[in-house]
Amino acid sequence: MLDANLLQKYNVQVPRYTSYPTVPAWEEHIEVKKWEGAFQRDFLESNQQKGISLYIHLPFCESLCTYCGCNKKITTNHGVEMEYVDAILEEWRLYVALMTEKPIIRELHLGGGTPTFFSPENLDKLLTSIFKTATIHPDHEFSFEGHPNNTTKAHLQKLYDLGFHRVSYGVQDNDPEVQRIINRLQPFDNVRQATETARSIGYQSVNYDLIYGLPRQTIEGMTKTINQVISQRPDRVAFYSYAHVPWTSRGQRLFDENDLPSAGLKLELYKTGKELFLENGYVDLGMDHFALPTDDLYKAAQAGKLHRNFMGYTTQATNILIGLGVSSISSTGKAFAQNSKTIHNYYEHIKQGNLAVEKGFFLTDEDVRFGKYILDISCRGTTKFLPVDMETITTYSIPELKKLEADALLMLSADGVTITDLGKNFIRNICSAFDLYIQKNKAPDEKRLFSKAI
Repeated sequence: MLDANLLQKYNVQVPRYTSYPTVPAWEEHIEVKKWEGAFQRDFLESNQQKGISLYIHLPFCESLCTYCGCNKKITTNHGVEMEYVDAILEEWRLYVALMTEKPIIRELHLGGGTPTFFSPENLDKLLTSIFKTATIHPDHEFSFEGHPNNTTKAHLQKLYDLGFHRVSYGVQDNDPEVQRIINRLQPFDNVRQATETARSIGYQSVNYDLIYGLPRQTIEGMTKTINQVISQRPDRVAFYSYAHVPWTSRGQRLFDENDLPSAGLKLELYKTGKELFLENGYVDLGMDHFALPTDDLYKAAQAGKLHRNFMGYTTQATNILIGLGVSSISSTGKAFAQNSKTIHNYYEHIKQGNLAVEKGFFLTDEDVRFGKYILDISCRGTTKFLPVDMETITTYSIPELKKLEADALLMLSADGVTITDLGKNFIRNICSAFDLYIQKNKAPDEKRLFSKAI
C-alpha cells in the first residue's frame, strides 16, 4: 500500500523525461542548416548499428476531446488527407536526400490526433511510399494509435499487412458522465470489439491508454473502468496523470475546473488503479506503464534493454528518430528539432523545399552524459556516475538524492544510484535530481512548464 503522505510530498511539477534537456530548455528558433549538419553527422553511425526510428504525426480528429493536450486539427472534411500525406512524403524525401545510405527502419509509430481518421488506402499510400526508399529491419516494431470508435477491420488488416503488430487504443475512462464532460463518448463495447478484431487478425500487443484526474472521476467509476479494462487483458496499459494546462491546451477551458478531483482524490484514483493492476498480474515498469509478463516491453525491461524516447517506452534503442508531420520532434542523440506547430507553417516550409524544423537544441557533451543518467534511471532503475561529472553531481544532484534516499526511494553509493521498489513510483522525481536545467535554475513559474508527478 502506497503511503498517501509520500505521494503528496512528491506530487510536484517534474518532466516526463522523454528527452533531456526537456523542451522548455530548448531554443525557440534553430538554424535549419545546423540541424541538417547534425543529422548527417550522426545518421550513418546510427543507421548501420541500430537502424532508425520514425514517428509520423497525423493531427486530424473529427471531434475535440477537451482534455487533450496533443497537437490536433478538428475537421470532418476528409479531403484534407491527401494534401497532408503528400507533404509528409515530401518531408521524407528531404531527409532521404541528407542520408548517405538507405535508411534501415527499425521502429515506426503513427501518432496523433487520430491516425485512423485517415482511410486505409491513404495510410497504405503513405507507408508504402516511405518503405520503397528504405530497408525494413527484420526485428522491427511498428505501432499506431487507434480510436476505438473509428478503427475498422480494414484499418487493422491493412496496417498488419504493412508490418504493424502493435496497436494502442485511447480508452481514458469508461464512465459515461466523464466521457460526456470530456467530449469523448465511447461505449466500452467499441473498445472490446476493436481489441478482439486486432487479436483475431494477429496483433501481438494491444495497449490501452487510461487517464486519472479527469473531471467528475470517482473511486467507484475508476474501479469499474479498470475492472472492465482488465477483463480484456490488454498486454500493456499506460495509466497517465491528467495534466491540466489550459494555458497551452485551450480545449481544457471548456469544462469547469471545479469538476476536477481534489489533489487527495486524484492520489486515491492513482492508488486504486495501480493496486488493481498489480493484483491482476500486471507489472509496474515505472513512469505510468504496466505490462503483462508475456509482453515484449516487460521482457525488454527484464533484459535491461528498455529504451525511452519521445514515443515513450520502447523495445528499440535507436539514436536517430525522425519526426514527420506538424509539431513532430526529431532526435540524433546529440541534437533535437521540432517541426512547426501549425499546419499552415508546416505546409509553407515543405512547399519551399525546406525541412519544417523550428524549435530545437544542440547538446553539449555534459548534456549527453546527464541524459544517459536519466535514461538509465527511467529504463533500468540504476546508473553509475562518471568521474568527469563527480564535481557537478556532488554539487547539484547529491543533495536531492540524499533527500530521496531518506524516504527509501533509492540507495546511494559513492559511484551510483539504484532505485528501490518503492522508488519505482517516483521515477520522475529521481530523474529530476540529474536535471541540471532544473537544479541549477529553479524556475520561478514551474506550473507553466511541467505537469505534476501524480
